[in-house]
Amino acid sequence: MRSGTKTAIVGGVFLVVASGVGYGGYNLWNGVTGGDTSVGTKSDAAPKTGPVTGDEVQATAKDFLAAWAAGEADRASQLTNDPVTAAPAVAAYREGASVSKAEITPGTPVGATVPFTVKATITYEGVSKPWSYASELTVVRGQTTGRPLVKWAPSVLHPKLLTADATVRTGVAKTASVKAVDRNGDELTAEKYPSLGPIIDELRKRYGAKAGGTTGIETWIDSGSASVPDSTLIVLSKGKPGTLKTTIDPKVQAAAEKAVKAYGTAAVAAVEPSTGAVRAVANSPSGGYNTAFLGKQAPGSTMKIVTATMMMQQGVATPSTKVLCPPDVVSRSTTFQNLKRFSITGGTLTEAFRRSCNTAFIKAIKPLSDKNIADTALGETARNSFGIGQVWQVGVPAADGSVPESAGSETPASYIGQGKITMSALNVASLSATVKNGGFLQPYLVARELDDREFAEAERLSPSVTSGLQRMMNATATEADGTAFGAMSGVPSPKGAKTGSAEVDGQATSNSWFTGYSGDLAAAAVVESGGHGGDAAGPVVAKVLRAG
Repeated sequence: MRSGTKTAIVGGVFLVVASGVGYGGYNLWNGVTGGDTSVGTKSDAAPKTGPVTGDEVQATAKDFLAAWAAGEADRASQLTNDPVTAAPAVAAYREGASVSKAEITPGTPVGATVPFTVKATITYEGVSKPWSYASELTVVRGQTTGRPLVKWAPSVLHPKLLTADATVRTGVAKTASVKAVDRNGDELTAEKYPSLGPIIDELRKRYGAKAGGTTGIETWIDSGSASVPDSTLIVLSKGKPGTLKTTIDPKVQAAAEKAVKAYGTAAVAAVEPSTGAVRAVANSPSGGYNTAFLGKQAPGSTMKIVTATMMMQQGVATPSTKVLCPPDVVSRSTTFQNLKRFSITGGTLTEAFRRSCNTAFIKAIKPLSDKNIADTALGETARNSFGIGQVWQVGVPAADGSVPESAGSETPASYIGQGKITMSALNVASLSATVKNGGFLQPYLVARELDDREFAEAERLSPSVTSGLQRMMNATATEADGTAFGAMSGVPSPKGAKTGSAEVDGQATSNSWFTGYSGDLAAAAVVESGGHGGDAAGPVVAKVLRAG
């Protein structure tokens, strides 16, 4: 046996202490039984049934934690209901984490669940650092044996071990340290800007070496998957961070973080129209999935920016053209209607745009059908004029947006941002930025020169189309019956906006969308189940634009 492993009862609390590299090598009890004194003896008694008892819970938890602390992976696994999976996981924890000393303290059971804390020391190449965390285990009765057993899940070992492939590792960091800074050169941190946490991790992964940083020694969760980023738990010794400049504007970012916190699930992105530089990105909840860049959601009536562009480019209508806006319209055997079935008599395309008349834009299909391009024209406009559907090399993962060829009733639905169309808040912010600038400039978070990545390109909008779109978006934001008037009332001119609401299967209330620009800043937001675009997403965008 190895020396340095002991157990004790301190103040009525059971402690497991294992010291010496690789833990102690012997069983902490004379026969780990999981609270079952019949283990190892022959018995004709029927397996126990029913819920586990309090005594069984305490005894099983004690035995499992003792075996784990002793580094006895096989014995610990036999105290679980899935020993085949548990054994290699416990062994990998012991070998991968480089824990030189560990103290595991069970708490007071709550039913069949036992919380516990782990206080450990990690030692790697002569460098040591304390490490502590809390987790819990649940005791269940074995289906065939009737024995009390720990219900196995990787999260028993650490709450961030969420999949069977994940494990804890200690060693030289995979990527070099990076100090991400904003456009002014001040450091960006997840503590100050929670939404940037995953983005900073990704920037470190991609650009650590290019930024001149060196690696340190860390303990991290290895996800075991190329598609799921690793997460650092503790840093034993820091590498020398390289400095990586981003395009983030601290004032706009702070406003974006604050604005989305008002909603349970929301995302916002802001772009500088004259350059394509991303000025802010924020999500609620923060610190997890970057919905603002990676979301793939129907954009609702914000898509009418692209549809109006298509109509002007195809000669269907100009902003002053009279268009029909009935309460409802049948297109390709499907009935579409306006909100509350409103109608406009003798109105122009500008009026239809600012009041978000669905039927006026769906009726545009007829002349395009005569040209046999109704199913493809919208996608071509999105790609060639707005860069949607091309590959965007932003600097971190980002969805490109999709406006695929459609058929049947999907075609009229796509003209009002439904059907198979998907976009992120960044994509929709870029729509407004393109209108303000008169041409598409691919959004980016770090300079393209850093890695010579290729940017997506699109044709500039013609002067007449640019002025027409700006005229319609301005009317939507400044005229009293414009759907964006309320949200944009305090936003400085020159300005323009477009609202949207997108229906989602299985969701009682539609998603709220809003995009707009003010001066040299464009933004877009989506609020899940937020309803009308001006009610939820509108205030988010307005707060961001006012900070620009």
